[in-house]
Amino acid sequence: TIKCPAYIPADTPGASPANSPAATQKPSEKEDFKLSLITWNVDGINGEKRPERARGLVKYLNLYKPDVVFLQELIPPYVQFLKKRFASYLMIEGAEEGYFTGMLLKKSRVTFVESEIVPYRTTQMMRNLLVVIVDGQKLCLMTSHFESFKACSKERMNQLHVVKWRFKHAPDDVTVVFGGDTNLRDAEVTKVGLPATVCDVWERLGKQEHCRYTWDTTTNTNQNISTPARFRFDRIYLRPAIKRGVPRLAPDHMALVGLEKLDCGRYTSDHWGIYCTFTAE
Repeated sequence: TIKCPAYIPADTPGASPANSPAATQKPSEKEDFKLSLITWNVDGINGEKRPERARGLVKYLNLYKPDVVFLQELIPPYVQFLKKRFASYLMIEGAEEGYFTGMLLKKSRVTFVESEIVPYRTTQMMRNLLVVIVDGQKLCLMTSHFESFKACSKERMNQLHVVKWRFKHAPDDVTVVFGGDTNLRDAEVTKVGLPATVCDVWERLGKQEHCRYTWDTTTNTNQNISTPARFRFDRIYLRPAIKRGVPRLAPDHMALVGLEKLDCGRYTSDHWGIYCTFTAE
């Protein structure tokens, strides 16, 4: 069974003051300066129990009802499956063939303006950066699946440099959120160096141990890997709007999702997803 999240959006049926802080507040413009998102590498390229795992993803998304979803390792049939089940969301895809990233945008919460696919010119794994601009909250949303494997450190850092450039050159009245499967090791982030205005959301929220490792073969058995390995591959970075007078989003909650084994005996993915909420300071 899939457990309820620690934070339940106010629009969830049955939400009450006991489980939803927003339920006790009257609707106000403040609601417009909240954001909830999930980022998840869904392992769509793995055919093992894929239909059951895809239905598992749908259950989690219906439970959390995020405003924005960043997805990695999508394949075309997976995209079609999600489009049929989430008519209230707009799907933006990072490619049309192979495996790729995508975003789901809740139409009632964010208004799509434009999207851009930024190529990584030296990738050997069909990786790119998907950038989406939405109105209403003046948001720039970015997701990516950085180069995999330890040996590809140089290419991974090149890709982080592309994201860093986007953070640095975004207009100062825009909030920029990046999330995805970065495959990053901490030393690589230190070498590249992020702008002072950008925070790693997990670090900002106190480096909580329960949501540190998003790829954890000591618990997740989907890949049948005999050697124990735990990495914080999946990350969320935030650059709040810098301009004075513009609401500044700050992270207030983070949790891992997908921790429950499905009835088919598999987890939804070999990665845990990250659920994160932001509010205006």
